[in-house]
Amino acid sequence: MQNSKNIAEVVSHFNCTANPESYKPYGSGHINDTFFVKSTSASGPDYLLQRINHRIFTNVEKLTENMQRVTSHLQAKVKQEGGDVLKEVMTLLPATDGKFFYQDSEGSYWRMFYFLGDTKSYDVVETPKQAYEGGKAFGRFQAMLADIPAGEMFEVIPNFHNIQKRLQHLQDAIAKDAFGRVASVAAELDIVNKYAASMQYFQQPENVAVLPIRVTHNDTKFNNVLLNSDDEAQCVIDLETVMDGYVAYDFGDAIRTIINTTTEDEADLSKIQLNMPLFEAYVKGYLKEASQFLMDAEVNSLMKGVLLLPYMQAVRFLTDHINGDTYFKIKFEGHNLQRARAQFQLVKMLDANAGAMQQIILNEMDSYKTAQY
Repeated sequence: MQNSKNIAEVVSHFNCTANPESYKPYGSGHINDTFFVKSTSASGPDYLLQRINHRIFTNVEKLTENMQRVTSHLQAKVKQEGGDVLKEVMTLLPATDGKFFYQDSEGSYWRMFYFLGDTKSYDVVETPKQAYEGGKAFGRFQAMLADIPAGEMFEVIPNFHNIQKRLQHLQDAIAKDAFGRVASVAAELDIVNKYAASMQYFQQPENVAVLPIRVTHNDTKFNNVLLNSDDEAQCVIDLETVMDGYVAYDFGDAIRTIINTTTEDEADLSKIQLNMPLFEAYVKGYLKEASQFLMDAEVNSLMKGVLLLPYMQAVRFLTDHINGDTYFKIKFEGHNLQRARAQFQLVKMLDANAGAMQQIILNEMDSYKTAQY
């Protein structure tokens, strides 16, 4: 639990005009603790102060190097396009020692950003325009980073999207059963086993051989896009998981949060339906920006990512439930199990509609190819 004395001590180590007395919790993230802090100046700027969960992000210095590399690259691209860097790219503030993070006396790591005012984010997408703008935002983000060579980014969380590793973690949790919860999740484990073999696409050698590794966001929940007052994309945020990956991972995670007609932890599974107009809108926005660099193999892999990411997220939630809820923040006992059930239901719905969704992707990509000739 933070208090104004803790916050004041941290803020004093950053080059800013933040008023530590003004802090308040901000956002709905599962991992880090984020606070909005007003400026002592009426004209701003205001700030976001974030305590990094270093149990999960164990190498804060390398993580920060990644963020600096990516934000600098994005800032250069935005300047070339005549955009507003301070509005379109998250900007880290340096600490008084020149680093872009600070470690306090209790061992916690902190960072600060300029707060992007007059923006909003959505946990649940409400309109096709929002979905379209989200697609544009993540497509543009990938396109602007496409010229960073693979292998230059630090792997912040090893095997983050490796489903084989995630399934092994689940098996380890089952074997330990430290909280005696395995017996109560037999139905969920049956679903895991039903889909496990079909989720190995990105580990199969023939696919690995043709899919390029690119710099990707790796946490493309829709609430990681800030929209302006007109619901137009302004900035992609939450950059700590930016590292090498496949574009289908980003595409799949975005669709996971956009297409669902309710929240990712919905208890009433009958409410989990597919909002296909939002899917089509996202595809249009995404390919408007990403069609310029995507290879055919990547386009063909996008639907594989759509199926994989909710399945993987369900496996992660289920693993954390069995392990006693040590990774994701929970609001009540059984929250991670509820999340897992909701994501498994989403997988079932997506699997039943995968053919039609793949055709939407291919048709939209064909329209961009035709326009180029």
